[in-house]
Amino acid sequence: MAPETATGTTASKHAGWAELLVCLIVCYAAATVGGIASVTAPEFYRQLVQPAWAPPGWLFGPVWSLLYTLMAISAWLVWRAGGLVGARGALLWFIAQLLCNALWSWLFFAWHRGGLAMADIIVLWLLLLGTLLSFRRLSKLAAWLLVPYLAWVSFAAALNLAVWQANPGLLH
Repeated sequence: MAPETATGTTASKHAGWAELLVCLIVCYAAATVGGIASVTAPEFYRQLVQPAWAPPGWLFGPVWSLLYTLMAISAWLVWRAGGLVGARGALLWFIAQLLCNALWSWLFFAWHRGGLAMADIIVLWLLLLGTLLSFRRLSKLAAWLLVPYLAWVSFAAALNLAVWQANPGLLH
């Protein structure tokens, strides 16, 4: 039987360093799936008519690296707070938004489907909000760690819309 902590919960409910590693691997696997679709993204991004407020292409890699790390830590904190059973619903929200996140790169960069990418990012935003709210029930810190991600996806949605509208010949 697992030893009890001061709060009376069993140690087996608390995710340790191995679980953090799992969360990092899952998040960076999603990043890799999106990255595969984005191999030609720098050239494609330069071809697109951009709004004046569009960030330079080099900024996306560092921002996403930070966001995926924050996502992994956030998921780990939720796992720690509820265990796999108690956090199951919240972690399912998390996985759903992560899948939607990875799909966006394929839609936009690999398949040049601006309209579908716009629909996907709206669904991503909604799934992310659901994730944040479900995480908040288990760990306020975990929810706060998703706020920069929600802000970035909000910005990315506006950019997606602007670029899609400005490039009807390159993005269907």
